[in-house]
Amino acid sequence: MTSDNEVRSVCCGPSRPGPARGPVPSVRASAAGSRDRAGMVRLEAATFRMGSQDEWTVPGDGEGPVHEVAVGAYWIDRCAVSNADFGAFTAATGYVTEAERYRWSFVFAGLLPPGFPDTRAVAAAPWWRQVHGACWRHPEGPGSDLVDRADHPVVHVSWNDASAYAAWAGKRLPTEAEWEYAARGGLEQAVFPWGDEPEPGGERRMNVWQGRFPDHHTRPDGWYGTAPVTAYAPGGHGLYNACGNVWEWCADWYTPLTHSLKMWCGAWPAPGQKYVNQGFSGAMTLASRMNSMARSTRSFDR
Repeated sequence: MTSDNEVRSVCCGPSRPGPARGPVPSVRASAAGSRDRAGMVRLEAATFRMGSQDEWTVPGDGEGPVHEVAVGAYWIDRCAVSNADFGAFTAATGYVTEAERYRWSFVFAGLLPPGFPDTRAVAAAPWWRQVHGACWRHPEGPGSDLVDRADHPVVHVSWNDASAYAAWAGKRLPTEAEWEYAARGGLEQAVFPWGDEPEPGGERRMNVWQGRFPDHHTRPDGWYGTAPVTAYAPGGHGLYNACGNVWEWCADWYTPLTHSLKMWCGAWPAPGQKYVNQGFSGAMTLASRMNSMARSTRSFDR
């Protein structure tokens, strides 16, 4: 999540589809959350080149053309929200996520046990399977749990769930521009937060699929699904896992026309039907295939 004293505007921009707009359940904000910036990093106001048109760009996502965007100063969490963080939120508020209320969510087929029933799949991405009972507490459905995953990013959370958590923490979701500026780590138009090579010097820097997708993952780092929120070295701005692991929700409405119409981080006047969720350029598409379709979030202080 992020926090800022100077900027409250909603910046628009494209990424992968999110859910339709819905009311965010009322959640009492944490009095301490608005003051506690432990685990966050402050970024000063800046102008940067946003977007991408390199080989990693996903056609149709509207990630280009590359254009200059100005962001105000703000604070942003160094890590994605963990299961432990989200568990503290639900214990304090009694909040029930949308996946828990709907009683199902999509799970990556490779995480399901042998002989799992042939359930409904996403038409364009059949490796995502409907699993009744899947939610943040049971990431792969009934029989799965969070043992040894307290420090992994929470999954199966909707945009509304992420917003409710942020409000409770005294924070807010970042705009897409704020997220991308923080994720880039101060590098200008690099493919990854550390440069242009996916594994500089043979060093693993992100949790993404390696091997023949979707049925053979070599797991060179030992992780098949999610990895801890502090896995791998942080980027130049101090953010962990800005590339790989899970998608992260942003505040913005999604529209592929944004980058051609807006050159600054201001409010988008006509809401669309989807919210932005981010990784880092097109490389995040690979990471999303490993994890649950419902995204995690990185929170901002409001």
